Amino acid sequence: MIEINLLPGAKRTTSRAIKFAPGAALANIGANFKDKSLVYAIVATVLGLGSIAGMYTYQTKQESAAIGRETAAAADSARFAAVLTARDHAESARDSVYQQVAIIKSIDDTRYTWPHLLEAINLAVPQYTWLTSVSQTSPIASTAAPHQDTTAAGAKPTAAKSSAKFTPAQRKAHADSLFNGVATTTNFRIIGQTVDVQALTQFMKSLEASPFIKNVQLTRSDLVVADGKEVTEFQLEAQSEVVPVRLLQTVPLSIAVH
Repeated sequence: MIEINLLPGAKRTTSRAIKFAPGAALANIGANFKDKSLVYAIVATVLGLGSIAGMYTYQTKQESAAIGRETAAAADSARFAAVLTARDHAESARDSVYQQVAIIKSIDDTRYTWPHLLEAINLAVPQYTWLTSVSQTSPIASTAAPHQDTTAAGAKPTAAKSSAKFTPAQRKAHADSLFNGVATTTNFRIIGQTVDVQALTQFMKSLEASPFIKNVQLTRSDLVVADGKEVTEFQLEAQSEVVPVRLLQTVPLSIAVH
C-alpha cells in the first residue's frame, strides 16, 4: 500500500513486512472448528468417499477379469464343440458295432444247440421206449433287443412294449449278456412212452450223462393204453448245458461237386 504524506514536516513512515506464521494460521483454523461433531462428519465423509472409490476400482477390476474368463470359456466351448460332437458319433458307432458283434456271436454260439440236443436224446433212448414230442419251453430270446416283459406265461408283448425305445444302457447290458452267454441255456420238454419203467430210469441217467443236457426232472408219469397195450407215458423237463469249447470237436466239411 502507498502512503502519501500531505502534512509538511511529518516523518515518512515505511511499510512493515508481513510475516508468515504457519502455527498461528493453524491455530486460527483450529479455533474456527471447535465443534467436534463437524470435524467427525468431515472425516467420515472423506473416509466414505475414499472407500467408495476403492470399492469401485476393485469391482471394475473384478468385472474385467470375469469378462475375460467368460470370453475365454466361450472360445474354448466353440473350439471343443466339434471334438465333443465327433466323440459322441464315435461312441454311438462303437456301441452299434459292439451290439452287432454280440448278436453275431450269440447266433454262432447257439446254432448247434438243437443238433447236439437231438443227437444226445437219440443216443440216450433205450429199447422199448419211443418219444412222441420234443419241444422248447423257454422263450426264444431276441438278439436284436432286450427281452420284453410279459404279463402272463406265454403271452406276447403288446405293441406298445414291442415298439418301446431302449436306452443305450439297456442295449449295452443286453449285448454284454449275449457276449457272456446268458441266453444260451435252453429249457425243453420230452414226452414219450415206454413199456418198462426201468427203461425210463435208464433214459434219465443217460440224458444226465450227456455233456449237453442237465437238470433232467420227471414231471409226469401215467399209465395209458396205446394200440391195445398198457404203457407208461412220461414227461421230462431238462436244460441244455453250455459245453466248453475245448470239449467240442470240429471237422471240415467237404462237398463233392460234379
